Amino acid sequence: MDVRAAAGPYAWTIVNTLTPTTRALAWCLHLLTAGLLALAAGRAVIDGAPHTAAVVAVTAVLGLVYAAGPLLPRVAASHRAATWWLTAVGAVWLVLLVLSADGVWIAFPLYFLQLHLLPRRAGPAAVAATATAAIVAFATHQGSFTLATAIGPALGAAVAVAVVRGYQALYRESEQRRRLIEELTATRADLAAAQHTAGVLAERERLAREIHDTLAQGLSSIQLLLHAAERALPGRPEAAARHVEQARHTAVDNIAEARRFVAALTPPALDGTTLAGALERLCATTSARHPLDARFRLTGELVRLPTAHEVALLRIAQSALANTVRHAGAATAEVTLGYLGDHVAVDVVDDGTGFDPDALPAPDPADGGFGLAAMRARIGDLGGTLTIESAPGKGATVAARLPFTGPAEPADTDAEARP
Repeated sequence: MDVRAAAGPYAWTIVNTLTPTTRALAWCLHLLTAGLLALAAGRAVIDGAPHTAAVVAVTAVLGLVYAAGPLLPRVAASHRAATWWLTAVGAVWLVLLVLSADGVWIAFPLYFLQLHLLPRRAGPAAVAATATAAIVAFATHQGSFTLATAIGPALGAAVAVAVVRGYQALYRESEQRRRLIEELTATRADLAAAQHTAGVLAERERLAREIHDTLAQGLSSIQLLLHAAERALPGRPEAAARHVEQARHTAVDNIAEARRFVAALTPPALDGTTLAGALERLCATTSARHPLDARFRLTGELVRLPTAHEVALLRIAQSALANTVRHAGAATAEVTLGYLGDHVAVDVVDDGTGFDPDALPAPDPADGGFGLAAMRARIGDLGGTLTIESAPGKGATVAARLPFTGPAEPADTDAEARP
């Protein structure tokens, strides 16, 4: 058993590890012992006791033996060394008891030392033996035994046991609280680290979706337009120039998107317009840049949506149309924005080659395969749903549904600028 754990707040052997309060109590115990020794020697000199010189000598020896304890590292390291040191102190004290009745008062600090330094069972036994020796010596010096003779040492022993046990209980409780605080601090640090990691991963996923739905799709459009320009050369330079001009406009839009990422603002397609206007513009630019007749249709009364909802629906429409251009081989596509009471919907329908939704491979970022997974993640973050209906040779339908998060407010159809 660790001596420091059993010693308690009064133990002088662990003064350097105690709090200022318990360190002060330990020094009070030292001062009490020194004062009682000085009292015994002083009274022997003043009263002219028969063994004055012996009393003074014994008190000096007892003081030296007591002071040697804090200087011996082994006393603080093991119960065995502490027991031998207390035995030496007790032996000198017994000699003082024989010479002077004033040596009885030294029993009080001895109680605390024994309770702190000895094992839990041996401490009370040593206190009882010390109290008995004090009572017997005091009665011998008084020449008679009375109840008052026994009350002082016995009461002192009881008080010492109660005080030490109380402080040891407080010390254990303090240690438990300290360990609990350390555990809570460590848990809090782990939680903060986990939250940070989760935030970083969520932000990476968000940026991956944003880049796929904007920059990657724009670059794919530029690539398709440049391929078309290559095919048009040299026989049709006017068509090639038109494709190059469209690619240049797409690059300008991509640059604007990249700048918006840095500034963390809304997409440029939504600047100064409504979601319906942005979708209509998307269909117009897609039709102008690719061999696809993209049409826009609005149903229901136009209402103002939270920016996050409009951004998500616009990105899904952009991604769905990009997939139609790249993979479907479709001639026509229709984008429908519907305000249907308690929710808003965007449907993208094409007449392309179609596909089997259950046979799609897992998303592969290296191949740009973020599309459908990114759509589902984006709409799911806002509490919506994404439905995909398709079959080989029967075209495809991508339907996104988002619930209204609050009372719907009619939107201005004149496309006033957003704050």
